[in-house]
Amino acid sequence: MERGVLISFEGLDGAGKTTQMNLLEAWLQSQGVSYLRTREPGGSPLGVEIRRLLLNRPDLHISPLAEALLFQADRAQHFAEVILPALDEGKVIVSDRCFDSSIAYQGAARGVGEQLVEDLSLLATQGHQPDLTIMLDLPPEKVQQRTNLAVDQGGTRTEQSHFDRETETFHRTLREAFLTLARRHPQRIKVLDASRTPEVIQREIQGHVERLLAMHS
Repeated sequence: MERGVLISFEGLDGAGKTTQMNLLEAWLQSQGVSYLRTREPGGSPLGVEIRRLLLNRPDLHISPLAEALLFQADRAQHFAEVILPALDEGKVIVSDRCFDSSIAYQGAARGVGEQLVEDLSLLATQGHQPDLTIMLDLPPEKVQQRTNLAVDQGGTRTEQSHFDRETETFHRTLREAFLTLARRHPQRIKVLDASRTPEVIQREIQGHVERLLAMHS
């Protein structure tokens, strides 16, 4: 590919993003595809520090707007330093979350405003959007059971963030925001039932990725 593609993974915490990204990474390697795996927040050195503030400092009270702006600062640096150069190199970029998360988490669930957060996100990405978004859909009542598991199985969750400790109402609002985005952008955002086996989900993901790569080959 002359220009790379950006694939983002979205969904409620505990939906299985890490597992599916691990499987996709192995598949891309087997296909000889040049790729880059990254995440938001924390995909750049600056982002690592922002991630600590956002997710691992329960002693800090961060207002919803301040939280939204910190995520955008991470995103602006991430795109400038990591994403855009990798796209120019023709790589497939697989990102654990991108700007749809900000629209859902801060825009909808935190009440900052979905349009405002979308506008800020497009400013931070210099107008770029993911080419494909995999949205792993999980009922909110299953979030607690999954995020309570502090285990490490090849990269699965090992700790809770302050988002994991939010109420079920918060997660219901979040899920509906993600599904609304998917209805608004059906060509880009693919909703997959995250309650199925990892192997079944991965086959569906690979199908979407194969079609994306064929379009850009």
